Amino acid sequence: MNYPPKHHQDFDKAHLFDLIKTYPLATLISVENNEPLITHLPLILEGEKLIGHIDIYNPQAQLLKDNKNVTILFSGPQCYISPSIYSTTQLPTWNYIKLHLKGSVKAIESKAALKQSLITMTEFLEAPDHKYVLESDNPRLDRNLGYIEMFEINITSWEGKFKLSQDKKPSDIERARQELIRANQKSIKQFLDKVF
Repeated sequence: MNYPPKHHQDFDKAHLFDLIKTYPLATLISVENNEPLITHLPLILEGEKLIGHIDIYNPQAQLLKDNKNVTILFSGPQCYISPSIYSTTQLPTWNYIKLHLKGSVKAIESKAALKQSLITMTEFLEAPDHKYVLESDNPRLDRNLGYIEMFEINITSWEGKFKLSQDKKPSDIERARQELIRANQKSIKQFLDKVF
């Protein structure tokens, strides 16, 4: 039996690519001696591979080489859906967008490739306005290359989990969509007002 149900699974690569490009902060999970090591860092999609960078002092850095297996999670918007938003009788639920990936990782040893990758990632993350450009002759960049390791992940498994009230009638699906937008905008402000 597949879980979640088929109507909550999304294997459309275009949708999954868009999720990674829109929400590039990933949860990267490695396992050593039955203990998970978890790091949150942006990953950039190049073809069907993910490219990332990690601080050499992060304990997980040692596990990001030699074709070791990793699990990667990407998260999109999510929120509680109250039955009050629907035009039909429903139960409370939670809608979310997630992507679970598995892959094998290998270190990229070239400092020239690392430098170019950091420039490329910055360019991607600065889009579309490009208010900041990481220049190749930036002395601070050169000084820090020794403290950063680059890696790439060859993705072997893609699992999109898009729970968006797809089993409801079209008008209720649209109501759930609007609630996801509204709730995320509101919850971000409320949370930041409390903690920052």
